[in-house]
Amino acid sequence: MTDAEWAVVRPLLPVPGWMRGRGGQPEAYCHRAMLDAVRYLVDNGIKWRAMPADFPRWDRVYAFFRRWRDHLLVREFHDRLRDRVRQKAERDAEPTAGVIDSQSVKADAVVGADSRGFDGGKLINGRKRHVVVDTLGLLLDVMVTAADIGDRAAAKVLLERVADAHHRLELVWADGGYTGSLVEHCLATLALVLAIVKRNDNMRGFVVLPKRWIVERLFAHLMRTRRLVRDFERATTSAEAMIYWSMTMIMTRRLTQLHPARA
Repeated sequence: MTDAEWAVVRPLLPVPGWMRGRGGQPEAYCHRAMLDAVRYLVDNGIKWRAMPADFPRWDRVYAFFRRWRDHLLVREFHDRLRDRVRQKAERDAEPTAGVIDSQSVKADAVVGADSRGFDGGKLINGRKRHVVVDTLGLLLDVMVTAADIGDRAAAKVLLERVADAHHRLELVWADGGYTGSLVEHCLATLALVLAIVKRNDNMRGFVVLPKRWIVERLFAHLMRTRRLVRDFERATTSAEAMIYWSMTMIMTRRLTQLHPARA
């Protein structure tokens, strides 16, 4: 991170328990070094054991990543960054509309058969990333499943989680893969309008569809992160954490651009 990025990030980091008088030992490495190490791994797609000597030892970095993953600290950090980006864009911290979609990616050989599948539509053997974003393209929630899990089945669980976390959410746009009983379920159970944006049968080639381009842009950002071009994680929780780490890098850069005087 640059000094400008660190100035933006530092106030938003979760505070360790030992600094709040809750006991425990002080950490041996500063958070900036650990954040830089994890960001380097996510951005460049290296193995944990290939961590450059300029960073802390790979096993300590992995322990940091695992603790933030298991205690949902990376999500807490991500959500604080997202709220800050929305406020700087003169939006309310809580969104009222979003977009849902999924992306199938190939899985590495380390991914077990219990969490991988074959997507017959995309002809991909691997995993599927189900995401909900706000109208700025910022991530609201993500769920990683086997690629053979249907979009509607995953969306039912994901939208319930999003609705519980964001009570002001009223409208979610989706593509034709989310039609059927899911629309009625969202309206009756979650008080959420699921609006289907369909592609016209007369369209030929690539066409930008209203609202759906927002979530497609998110997938494009994720694919620029080398660790995410395939799914290299043994656990789906690690795969979700990697997506959150990638989004923290994107939002940190966006916040830094909003503070040109500090750069």
